[in-house]
This record gives sequence, C-alpha cells and structure tokens, in this order.
Amino acid sequence: MANVRLYGYWGHLTEALRTGLPQNELRGGGAPLFEALYADPARLKGFLAAMTGVSHGGNLAIAAKFPWAGYKSFVDAGTAQGDLAVQIALANPHLSGIGFDLGEVRPIFEEYVEKNGLAGRLRFEAGSFFERPLPNADVILMGHILHDWGLDEKRILVGKAYDALPEGGAFIVYESIIDDDRSKNAFGLMASLNMLIETPGGFDFTGADCEGWMKEAGFRETRVEHLVGPNSMVIGIK
Repeated sequence: MANVRLYGYWGHLTEALRTGLPQNELRGGGAPLFEALYADPARLKGFLAAMTGVSHGGNLAIAAKFPWAGYKSFVDAGTAQGDLAVQIALANPHLSGIGFDLGEVRPIFEEYVEKNGLAGRLRFEAGSFFERPLPNADVILMGHILHDWGLDEKRILVGKAYDALPEGGAFIVYESIIDDDRSKNAFGLMASLNMLIETPGGFDFTGADCEGWMKEAGFRETRVEHLVGPNSMVIGIK
C-alpha cells in the first residue's frame, strides 16, 4: 500500500498543506478513497491486507490487555480483513463477535476467519455505520476508523457506539493516538498528515480529544492505555 498508493500522493504534500485538499484519486477528479477501493476487488483485498499489517501488533495487545473476562460479545466496526476480531476471539474463547463493514468486505473477512478456525464464533454483518445503527454488543471497537473522518462525523460515530452498548458496556477507539502536548508521537502526527492527503476531513487526534467526544456522548468513565509502538486505545464505559 505504501509503495503503490501513498508514496506518489505524498509528492503533493505541499499542495495539500496549502489547499487543505486531498491529493489521491480525488485530485484528478476521481472517486473518493473508499468508493475507489471498494469498486475493485483485487485492490480492496490488498488494502484490507495492508490494514491487517499496520494493525496486527496493536490487535494482539488489545486482545491481551483489555479485561475481556467481564464481557461476552463484541462488534468490530469497520472490521476490514477481520484481524482485530480474530485476535480477540483467539485469545478469549468465551467471546463471540461480529465484523461490521460494507458488503464488499464479506468474502475477504469470511476467508480470513475460516483460515483461523473461527467461523463458529465470528460472523459478518453488512452495512454503513453512517446509514444504520451499529449492531448491539457488550463491547464495540473502532480500530483506525475515527481518523478517516472530520469532527462532525467523529462525534456521530462515537454517539452511535454509545447507543449500541448496554449499561456498563465498553467502547474502544484504537489509533496512533497523539500525545496531549503533540510533541512525542511523530507517527501519529505523520498519520494525521496522511489523512489530509487521503481524505476530505480526516485527522488523527489526542487522547484528551477522544475522551472529550466520549464524555459529550454520555460515557461515564474514560481512560487512555498504551498498546504497542505508537498505538494506544481510548476506552469509554457507558
């Protein structure tokens, strides 16, 4: 993904900074990022595999560090290939989960789940998280999802997670969370520049930012926990 997609687009970073506009397919009058990716099955499969590659270490950490013993079910919203759901299920045999994403992702998710022997505990549910409610579960996760969107959309998605959870349920936002004084997590800051190049309004954010959106939505407890490398999770308890 870095070689084929991103390297060329980063050649237009100066234009992105001057204009605030994406420098990917949209620059040439093409379709928006996700529309372009999802229209080509081979390209989509490569993109989803890349999401697994960049997320795998953090996925393992979430599966091990979060107190899963107190919960029975989870939804991975924007599941991509499904590695986060797979790692959680492998490490916690008592859990069942749903991978939620657009319908084009289903065969890629189901192939990955089958390969890991989890077809009996993980299932796919198709839908757009902007067009319908999220599936109900004890825990809802969004890994590398919120940074794709502008502030209004971020708040909408946090609110949808709140609505889909029971009292005591947990919402986990997993990203390259930028440190609150924006001076240490260079990877998170670079990821935010990448969102400028790839999306009309997306940006990465600090733990304090995310905790604020969660509290606005009604979450009664929030905390930030480091995972691995530049990645952290922000947890909200309803």
